Amino acid sequence: MNGSYSLSGEESQGGARLKESFKFVSEKSTPPSPTHSDQIQPSCSLSVSQVSYSVSERVGPWWDLPSYRTRWTRKILNDVSFHVDSGQILGILGNSGSGKTTLLDVISGRIGKAGTLLGEVFVNGRKLKPDQFQDCFSYVLQSDNLLSYLTVEETLTFTAQLALRRHSAEAIRKKVGMVMAELSLGHVAHSVIGGRIFPGISGGERRRVSIAGQLLQDPKVILLDEPTTGLDSMTANQIVVLLANLAKRDRIVIVTIHQPRSELFRVFNRIAIMSCGELVFCGQPGEMVDFFSDQGYECPDYCNPFDIYVDFTSVDTRCSEREAATSSRMHDIASAYRTSGIYRRMLGRIEEVCQLTDKPSIPFKSKESPSGLSKLGVLFRRTVRNLSRDRMGVLMRLSQNLIYGLFVAFFVMKLDNDITKGAVQDRIGIIYQAMGASPYTGMLNAVALFPALRAISDQESKDGLYHKWQMFLAYILHILPFSIVSVFIFTSFLYWTVGMYPEVSRFLCFTGVIMVPHITGELLTLVLMGVVQDPNMVNTGVALLNVAGIMVGSGFLRSNQQMPTVFKMLSYLTFQKYGSELLIVTEFHDLNFTCGTSPGACIIGNGDDIIEQGYPGALSRYTLDFIMLYAFLPALVLLGVISFKIRDHLTRR
Repeated sequence: MNGSYSLSGEESQGGARLKESFKFVSEKSTPPSPTHSDQIQPSCSLSVSQVSYSVSERVGPWWDLPSYRTRWTRKILNDVSFHVDSGQILGILGNSGSGKTTLLDVISGRIGKAGTLLGEVFVNGRKLKPDQFQDCFSYVLQSDNLLSYLTVEETLTFTAQLALRRHSAEAIRKKVGMVMAELSLGHVAHSVIGGRIFPGISGGERRRVSIAGQLLQDPKVILLDEPTTGLDSMTANQIVVLLANLAKRDRIVIVTIHQPRSELFRVFNRIAIMSCGELVFCGQPGEMVDFFSDQGYECPDYCNPFDIYVDFTSVDTRCSEREAATSSRMHDIASAYRTSGIYRRMLGRIEEVCQLTDKPSIPFKSKESPSGLSKLGVLFRRTVRNLSRDRMGVLMRLSQNLIYGLFVAFFVMKLDNDITKGAVQDRIGIIYQAMGASPYTGMLNAVALFPALRAISDQESKDGLYHKWQMFLAYILHILPFSIVSVFIFTSFLYWTVGMYPEVSRFLCFTGVIMVPHITGELLTLVLMGVVQDPNMVNTGVALLNVAGIMVGSGFLRSNQQMPTVFKMLSYLTFQKYGSELLIVTEFHDLNFTCGTSPGACIIGNGDDIIEQGYPGALSRYTLDFIMLYAFLPALVLLGVISFKIRDHLTRR
């Protein structure tokens, strides 16, 4: 755009100062406009026509049934239309709640099905179908969801491997290098992303990494929601200038932005202002200055036009009088825009593009997605590389069961075969603690590590890189070796230190049984995280389920024979029933007891009596119990896949 903006007024011959702040002054004489037949059509165009979006909300809380049944409709977008050509950057301004993010969600096809959507989106004059939005637009969210322990180059390489199939490792390396060069990330290529716990790259560099991840698929249209949020003024300015340069490379860039610097006035090719879901203005920067000046709202000297014009179009809700006055002013400006030549030319441009007989095809992103198994492999490698660099996390995962075992061993010290010294009670107590505590350690692992991965999978699955359940499976494959080693360390210390049945085969059976509650606790947490967003609620739910399973299934609180029929039937649905039976048989079978100085006075002579009294027939069910216990693992994996498929549905609502 050949033009400049004056920040100061000029003195006329009569001495009167002309208020020409931010008036558009052409640097060169404007050549005659070519006819339509001579114009070079842009390679890509985006047209949004008469888009409206409304949601229906309940008036009152659920406990107030009359008001809860009443709904009121709130219109978030109202008849929004605009047009952008490739090579242009559109900045969408507006106060909070004006509908900027919702508009981007509509354009990108991420609005869901919770409300009523009207209007159409055209790319190159062709109306987009619902299943085409994901393959056409790249969307950079306001928050940067990146893995903390990966380097910039590794982050982009893994993203490229998920998106591109018919590329060799060398081709992917070159692609990543080109994108990093385009976004000036070469100097931090081998620096870790970092996070809240430890430092890494800067906020502006993190934002550029997020943008770079979207550029790997060569999108023609890039949407960015508040890309300058949380950045200082200079860094925010650099990000917008960088986006403008991306647009000049034959792309369409649409940005929502808060409080841009006045220097950016010349960077945007088109500027849109939204208020209360309406598009109050959309046009070139020079047109915006002239339009508001014609309406009597001139920008004062030395003021940022962005701030001034957003203030003019905002509605002040602090009191009813101010709300009525500012709302009337906003609607007057919106009405003036809809009757202006700027709006008519924009509608004419939309109609012209849509009526072309030889429309260019829709420029989709690269669709060379690898197979599902290849994606699972990439996700697994990425997860392992990221989490394995967290030294404290790896140490805690391997030692947390051992730390708990130290408390138990210190409390019990040494098991005795004398019934009068607690031989039976101590053994049952250790079995109870091992069965009851193992799920908690697994749950804590999932609550600490998986939410960050879930947030990334939510974003990348919307980008079409993979399905959410594939991230779930990759995480499971990652945790299995850690779980096996952690439990083996725990049982090796506890079993031999307290003096349980001294037989290697029984020790291995004990380890094999304890493995399942630990993994089950983590799997059950992951399953609930698929449908429940808050990890604290998941934490509470898994804890309650574990307590209920111990009470109903273990037989420690009340014998299975004395339970009501309902609870007896429910016990078959708990892994604690099969695990407790296995541990009781493993420890008590063929174990002989003494009774102080009077061996003949023992009411219970050996461990088989304990088994028959508490778990009749457990000896004959030993193999079946093992099969049933380990059946919980694939069942929970399948349930997790279903849970994350449900999450796909919920996030699209």
